[in-house]
Amino acid sequence: MRILNTVAFLLCLIVGLSESSYSQQPTSSDDRWSQFRASPELSGVSESIVRDELTLLWTLDAGESIDSSAAIADGTVYVGTYSGDLLAVDLETGDLKWTYVASSEMGIGESSAAVSNGFVYIGDLAGVLHAVEVTTGKAAWTFETQGEIKSSPVVIDNTVLIGSYDGHLYGLSTETGDLLWKHETLNYVHATPAVVNGVAYFGGCDEMFRGVRVSDGKEVFSVPAGAYTAASPTTSGDRAYFGTFNNEVIGIDLSSQEMLWRYEHPKRHFPFYSSALSADGKIVIGGRDRMVHAIDEATGASLWTYMTRARVDSSPAAAGNRVYIGSGDGRLYVLDLKTGTKLWEFDTGAPLNASPAIADGKIVIGSQDGVLYCFG
Repeated sequence: MRILNTVAFLLCLIVGLSESSYSQQPTSSDDRWSQFRASPELSGVSESIVRDELTLLWTLDAGESIDSSAAIADGTVYVGTYSGDLLAVDLETGDLKWTYVASSEMGIGESSAAVSNGFVYIGDLAGVLHAVEVTTGKAAWTFETQGEIKSSPVVIDNTVLIGSYDGHLYGLSTETGDLLWKHETLNYVHATPAVVNGVAYFGGCDEMFRGVRVSDGKEVFSVPAGAYTAASPTTSGDRAYFGTFNNEVIGIDLSSQEMLWRYEHPKRHFPFYSSALSADGKIVIGGRDRMVHAIDEATGASLWTYMTRARVDSSPAAAGNRVYIGSGDGRLYVLDLKTGTKLWEFDTGAPLNASPAIADGKIVIGSQDGVLYCFG
């Protein structure tokens, strides 16, 4: 009897240890930040559980400025640099897995990687979209536009979307890079499109906000934004929100094609280059007025602002009840989503124009002195 009890105890201990070990693993197949702003809707929100007290886990010196925001998928970070390199970096250790040279002459600017079905896609300032095998770092195909690419790719089923400074939004085959369609606008397409119910919504430098059907590239939505728009929209349900160079943040109803509201700070009138996030009924966005703004999603009323020491072109990311955002003052800030209270900051010593990416409980962001940071 004593032997049976001992065996039972050992079995329970083993099972308990196994369950405990399993429960301590925060990662899942869904815990990824596979493109700019996390998802095709450009939510900017992660389901990852991030520690309250962050520490610096590792850094990687990429050698050149990083304005490209990282993508994180399956334990690998993908980020572009002004040297024209696409880097694949181990998320746990910071070790470099491989380097793909996209454009040694023009570099990679703000275009951020998108990871899907074994490929990583990124655009460069020479106007080329690259599809690279995630396992080997070798080119699968390239597609050349007629202008520089600062927009980030978005993958929907078998179509990859990319905007170009040649004034077009392109739909390409994810497998071959063949042109499926292209939609012409009247000026640069700088913003990354947000996709809702099969329609890609984006603002343009032609002062229009458009909706283009992903299946065939046909325009199904068009409203005047009233200003040059470089920021990408965030979406929540059937609404879109974005900042403009007319110092406003705009809310639009995608069903009725009506303006819901326009927000402008009463005293500080500066452009919005940052892309917004939508979380907990709030629109959060960085401004060139050095502030982070939180706006009521329903009414457009100001909820709170937080003042940094330089303009904020970085786009905010959220996890839980916290907002993570970089500033031109070189600091990564963590703010309380409800109140805007600063909870933590880290000074990198160089401007942070890239946006943070969140996955597996970690925050990854690159700086303009070429250092990639990982916190967790």
